[in-house]
Amino acid sequence: MSLTYLDYNATTPVWPQVVDAVSSTLMQIGNPSSVHSLGAKARKLVNESREKVAAFINCEPKQVVFTSGGTEANNLALNQSNKDKVLVSSIEHESILDACNNEEKIAVAMDGVVNLDHLESILRIRPEIELVCVMLANNETGVLQPIEKISLITKKLGIRLHTDAIQAAGKIDINWQTLGVSSMSISGHKIGGPQGVGALILEDTDTFRPLAIGGGQERKRRAGTENLPGIVGFGVAASIMASKKELMNKVATIRDDLESRVLSSTSNTQIYGREAARLPNTSCVSMPGVPADEQVAAMDLKGFMISAGSACSSGKVEPSHVLMAMGASKLEAADAIRVSLGWNTTVSDIKEFFAAWLELYDKNRRRASAA
Repeated sequence: MSLTYLDYNATTPVWPQVVDAVSSTLMQIGNPSSVHSLGAKARKLVNESREKVAAFINCEPKQVVFTSGGTEANNLALNQSNKDKVLVSSIEHESILDACNNEEKIAVAMDGVVNLDHLESILRIRPEIELVCVMLANNETGVLQPIEKISLITKKLGIRLHTDAIQAAGKIDINWQTLGVSSMSISGHKIGGPQGVGALILEDTDTFRPLAIGGGQERKRRAGTENLPGIVGFGVAASIMASKKELMNKVATIRDDLESRVLSSTSNTQIYGREAARLPNTSCVSMPGVPADEQVAAMDLKGFMISAGSACSSGKVEPSHVLMAMGASKLEAADAIRVSLGWNTTVSDIKEFFAAWLELYDKNRRRASAA
């Protein structure tokens, strides 16, 4: 049985050029902090990769702080403020929500877009807020947030804005210069790079409170020997994605075809966030009465790799906090899956997946009718 990968939002296939670059770097000896010639050679590779990542999102190389991934980058951004003075949206990734754990959150509308009026109302009554966190694109629904508009609100009040752009990078064009944020997180393995490497992009490179101390790496913003092979692979992936922006136009067409098939063949399914601007590759689809983990397992047996539209912790699938923030009930939120396409996805892949998904849908409908 052949396998069809439809889980690009979880991680992406590594570009062959990245594999070659990582393999080549692994064969080299040299710590980027060493002053001898081999250390200088390693340091040159880090600097070149920093330039590639900076070019990918249109920022200055000195603004790029390499990390172990998106989660660390988000935690590092939150570390710049006291946790009780941070305001986050209700649909953020767990690496933001769990690191902050504040009760009050910015509400979103039923389409998944942040409520700007609610944001302003909170900031009016909570002048102690120092940092606002709103993701650029949601990892479950793909819904895009109006970061530029949010930045106008926060800048007017002198409040810093962090955006988690991990899911958006490589799927939409990101221009640091126009976003208006104070910091931004991205990750290598979401753009065809290796796992275990990411970056935090900073507006202010002078005032910084690191999480890891004990070394001068990353201009004293993150101590510890750099992950040289990972950083090199990240840089190569960033260059590749910068040159292949048109790939997502094809992906959007295929995703829209899938959703048209779902909506025209069923009567009670829902595609979350469909009315909002979204990433071109993401579809969050419900199948009422069939829990997401059962759908994922059934599709896996058919050879299709997808995800539950919910977070999995310790093997237990919980209803999606994102979908509940959008107005879904616990039962509704527990019945949604995420299908996320990528550059290798074909029209044939989607036709075959839809046939398998529809077979499960019809089976469940017949079972419900007979009950």
